[in-house]
Amino acid sequence: MESHEPDLLDEIHDKETVLKIQEDYTLVQFDDATRSLLDFAVKLTLDIKNMNRGDIETLRSGGFSDEDILDAVHLISYFNFVNRVLDALGAEAEPGMRFGKAESLPQSESEALPHVDGKPFPQGS
Repeated sequence: MESHEPDLLDEIHDKETVLKIQEDYTLVQFDDATRSLLDFAVKLTLDIKNMNRGDIETLRSGGFSDEDILDAVHLISYFNFVNRVLDALGAEAEPGMRFGKAESLPQSESEALPHVDGKPFPQGS
């Protein structure tokens, strides 16, 4: 997340908003399409067992083409894959990064999930 901060800042042009997105994107105002894509990315990352056609339809109804959705799935999955590989090999965050592994681990799994209506996104069982 932090290593891509300059790219996000190039898009957002506001350091305070970038920091808010890094802390909890659900607290930042986005257009509906962007919010649905971010929610999709979180669900694909944390709740894969509950992915369904409705998730794709939500993106389509938000204006995303099938090619856009395929690109998003590839990118999200690739980042998840790389993170798993680095975690498995014991890679450490670069010195000075705010979001090092120990600092980014939540007290409980539900703390890591975005919340909807005060409840964390459901996780697969």
